[in-house]
Amino acid sequence: MNAVKHPIKRSFVFFLVPDFTMIAFATALDPLRSANRMLGYEAYSWRLASIDGKPVRASNGVECAVNTSLEEERRKMAGPDRPNMAIVCSGINVERYQNKSAFAWLREEYNRGVAVGGLCTGAHILAAAGLLSNKRCAIHWENLPGFSEAFPKANVFADLFEVDQNVYTCAGGTAALDMMLKLIGDDFDESLVNRVCEQVLTDRVRSPTDRQRLPLRARLGVQNSKVLTIIELMEANLAEPLSLIEIADHVDLSRRQIERLFRTEMGRSPARYYLEIRLDRARHLLIQSSMPVVEVAVACGFVSASHFSKCYRELYARSPQQERVDRKQLLAA
Repeated sequence: MNAVKHPIKRSFVFFLVPDFTMIAFATALDPLRSANRMLGYEAYSWRLASIDGKPVRASNGVECAVNTSLEEERRKMAGPDRPNMAIVCSGINVERYQNKSAFAWLREEYNRGVAVGGLCTGAHILAAAGLLSNKRCAIHWENLPGFSEAFPKANVFADLFEVDQNVYTCAGGTAALDMMLKLIGDDFDESLVNRVCEQVLTDRVRSPTDRQRLPLRARLGVQNSKVLTIIELMEANLAEPLSLIEIADHVDLSRRQIERLFRTEMGRSPARYYLEIRLDRARHLLIQSSMPVVEVAVACGFVSASHFSKCYRELYARSPQQERVDRKQLLAA
């Protein structure tokens, strides 16, 4: 007799962290519901968890009720209700999240063969739990500078999503949809994925390596290809800024031509624009990390903390130290 082929079944626990991003959570969950509907049986099941079993407020202010606490999840670990995957749903302020109980639970799940995942900024919590050393991962572009500095052993990329063996991470927003469609495709086939895409009104599954951010051309409203190439060079060399002569050699233009192009296209000199994007990165590091100000300065290509503070104050009308104080007061409010 031929063996009976049991239908695929996969269960999820979505662990909600305060200030989680609703769009990433919803676009991860709803494809599973749609897939069940198309298949005609419950291939995917899920439950929601929080630290204490109480509702969790998303960053948009909506409170979401949950099914279990982490204490209950621990009890389920050794029984038939153990999940196939535990997914961390987080969002803004993730760098302040420190919960040893949550970190230990994630490690326990992973060590028992449960896949782990992170939506939006969830990679930060997985890394804090010690699960991303030498692993490829993705995180929202806004959090990438601080994450890179805090977790140098993680191989983080500005991709939509990353799957490294039993670890799934995505950049949030609608990238969660792409990651879950990839998972559904691995479990079933492209036909089911296409039907789910039609149901949720998306035309394709984006590649993991598709851009998180808009292309420079669209983001900046700049059409000149030379200017775009120069800006890409600048963004790729923030810690050790290139000289204008080095940039000129790369793009086969004279310094005077570059100066003229930037005045026309960007309304300021190339040196000024370069300074502004380095200071923008510094601001992200000040907000997202606990790096000393002098280390932030070095990471953004400044030769001294005093010069960094002077430039920062001129652009943002406050010192780097005051930026930190204001951020802490905002979080405490």
